[in-house]
Amino acid sequence: MKTLTTTRFQGRALSICAMAAGLTFALSSCAGSAGSGGGGGDGGDAGSGFEYGASQEDVNSAIEGLDPITIKFQPSAASQNSVMAPAGTVFKEIVEERSNGQIEVEITWGQAIAGYAEVHDALADGRLDVAYTLPVYQPTEFPAVNDLGTAMAGLSASPYLGELVANAVGNEIGWGNENVLSQYEEKGLVPLTPLAASGGYYTVCSEPVESADDWQGLQTRIASTAQSAQVQHLGGSPVSMEYVETFEALQRGTVDCTLGQLVPSAEAGIFEVAPNLGYTTTASFSRSPGAYLAGSSFADMPLAYQQIIFDSNALASSGGMEAVIGGNAAAVQQAKDAGGEVTPFADDIQEEISDYSTQLTDEAIENGQIDENIETIIQDAGEQWTKEFEELGYTDEGETKDFNDWYDDSKDFMDYATASYENGNAMDHRPS
Repeated sequence: MKTLTTTRFQGRALSICAMAAGLTFALSSCAGSAGSGGGGGDGGDAGSGFEYGASQEDVNSAIEGLDPITIKFQPSAASQNSVMAPAGTVFKEIVEERSNGQIEVEITWGQAIAGYAEVHDALADGRLDVAYTLPVYQPTEFPAVNDLGTAMAGLSASPYLGELVANAVGNEIGWGNENVLSQYEEKGLVPLTPLAASGGYYTVCSEPVESADDWQGLQTRIASTAQSAQVQHLGGSPVSMEYVETFEALQRGTVDCTLGQLVPSAEAGIFEVAPNLGYTTTASFSRSPGAYLAGSSFADMPLAYQQIIFDSNALASSGGMEAVIGGNAAAVQQAKDAGGEVTPFADDIQEEISDYSTQLTDEAIENGQIDENIETIIQDAGEQWTKEFEELGYTDEGETKDFNDWYDDSKDFMDYATASYENGNAMDHRPS
């Protein structure tokens, strides 16, 4: 990770203050960067941008005379009332304030423009300008993201600090992998966050899963090829289906469990029909990463607009973490309210998950899409980010089963977002 002078940003609707005198970023365009200057308004200089951390006055000067625009943004949440909504609303607030109102963000909830199977096409053809997507749903088209998600199983799991670390690490290795970036570029997509680790994976089941025997024949909804292999290895029967079908499948007994993030489970009311939550405490199930991508319109925007959107997306990870971590706490509470058990997996199951995850990572490395030293890279990055976030006051204060009790829902994640952007790889790809 880099060591850069840190500019702190206060609140969601941010007023970004000036950097220390004399600090500049000599950032040149490079392969995998998120764009370069495009068209502008009648009175604006299309190629004129601003340094990260510039005063609002300087930003206003850079965008003066540019035509106002509206961008269509599709986040992951079903509605503005969703526990997942901050991942979208914070982005809108930051963009609109930083652009002095010249960029309006029009949010479309609930994948109303394009579902996950179609969202990349919608970005490429201009129906959407920015969207949260799930590249792992198309592993043959985005194999590098899929393999990195597999390799991330080695990170320690926790519903709080563990989520922050995993997302910072995921962003690092996403930007650091040229295969990830080129696979987006080939499809006319511009990465803003090339790999969003999102939330960790838990079992949510109609009956408690307490032992290795309980896994035998267990019909389990999964989200990736690696998770399919993991469930099979434990003796279960993986079932691939869209998440929107999961509630009804559990209700009807078509599946026994879903292996998924807790945020969508809480939002969809899954615990009403499957109240038993199981989790790891050491290594974890493979991640099914998402991404925040811009579409074909991005390259035509003025450079300053590109920079505003890019910076805002990075800082809006504060809202993403609020959604993920708050959703974890809500899920634990919902499971208990529904009379379910919230318990860690038995030690022998966790050991089996960990050992097999190492094997799956070795197989992923053989695909040639990720670094052969990826396990070391991930572990080193995990240790560095853990130390940095603990110094910022993000610490686990208890066990997962009691997370609903010890989580402070007033906690702000802007320090996390600022540190992970300023001290990570994303800054090298800021439009310039």
